[in-house]
Amino acid sequence: MYELLTSFLTNTGYYFISQDFRYILMILVGLLFLYLGIAKKYEPLLLVPIAFGIVVGNIPFFKGFGLGIYEANSVFHYLYFGVTTGVYPSIVFLGLGAMTDFSSLLAQPKLMLLGAAAQMGIYFTLLGALFFGFLPKEAASIAIIGGADGPTSIFLTAKLAPHLIGPIAIAAYSYMALIPVIQPPIMRLLTTRQERLIRMPPGREVSRKELMIFPVVGVILCCFLAPASIPLLGTFFFGNIMKVSGVVDRLAKTASSAIIDTATIFLGFTVGASTQGDGSTRVTRSMKA
Repeated sequence: MYELLTSFLTNTGYYFISQDFRYILMILVGLLFLYLGIAKKYEPLLLVPIAFGIVVGNIPFFKGFGLGIYEANSVFHYLYFGVTTGVYPSIVFLGLGAMTDFSSLLAQPKLMLLGAAAQMGIYFTLLGALFFGFLPKEAASIAIIGGADGPTSIFLTAKLAPHLIGPIAIAAYSYMALIPVIQPPIMRLLTTRQERLIRMPPGREVSRKELMIFPVVGVILCCFLAPASIPLLGTFFFGNIMKVSGVVDRLAKTASSAIIDTATIFLGFTVGASTQGDGSTRVTRSMKA
C-alpha cells in the first residue's frame, strides 16, 4: 500500500514541479500576463489566451502518455500544428484584411512613408540580435518583432527558427499589449503640446472602384516581389476584397469575427502552452525526430 501511494505521488504534477523550479517561474509569468490582460485590460484578446496557455503548458506531467504539446499525437500537438505550419497566422490575416479600411491611405498615399519608416525597427533589432550572438535565422526571427505584428512574427519564426516560436510570440504580443503604456510618454517627449493639438484635415473621398482595385494591385505587386509572403498577403488582400466588394458581406463578416476569433484563441493558447520551463530540450528532441 505504501509503495502504491508513493508511486502515485511521484507521478503527480506536485512532485515534478518540486524537482524543477523553472515550471514555477513560468506559471508566475503566466499569472502576471493574466493579471495584465484582465485587471489592466492590456490587449486582453491576446494576453488572456496566451497567459492561460502558459499556465496550462507548465503543469508538469508523466512523460509518454501523449499529453504535452511536444509529444506526438497529443491533442495539444495537433492544435500546435496550426502554429508551426503557419495556418493560424494566415487565417488571422484573412480576418485582418476583412477588417481593414484603406480609405485614409488611398486619400493620402504619402502616409505610406510613415509605415515604411516604422519598419526600420526590424533592421535595428536584427543588428542587435546578431551583436548578442544569435544565428542569422534566429536574429531574423527576433527582428520581425520590430514590425509590431504577432502573426507575422510567428509565421516567420516557424520557418526560420521554430525552437523560438514561444519566446518570440510572447515578446511580440507583450510588446503590442504595452504600446498604450510605452507610446504616450515617448510622444510627449518628442512633440510639443501645440503639435499634438494639430488636427489633420479630412482626406478626399475615396471611390468604391479605388477600394476594389487596391487589393488586386496590392497582392500582385507585393507577392510577385516577395513570393514568400503569399500565405499572409494572399489571405490578407483576399479578406479585404471581400470587404470592399459589397457582394459577399456574409463571408466578410464571418472572416472578421468568428474565423479570426477562433484562430486567435487557438494561436494564443497553444503559443502560450509551448513556452514550457524545460521547453528548449523538448523542442530540440522534437526537431531531431
